[in-house]
Amino acid sequence: MEFSRIVKIVREKLGMSQEDLAHALNVSFATINRWENGKTHPNKLTENVFFDFCQRQGIDIDNLNGLEE
Repeated sequence: MEFSRIVKIVREKLGMSQEDLAHALNVSFATINRWENGKTHPNKLTENVFFDFCQRQGIDIDNLNGLEE
């Protein structure tokens, strides 16, 4: 699954706005927006921060297809 889709699914599952997710990850709203639109991709460090955040929120990225509605 593409990173852009993962970000959107996680954000929606958590009931967060792009602004909320940006604040939680300490990045800008524009960064989240570009990730979701597939215009940019985070560097490895930021990607790890995102996946660690998902884990802390109890979201299993490996089983993300089951979260899509």
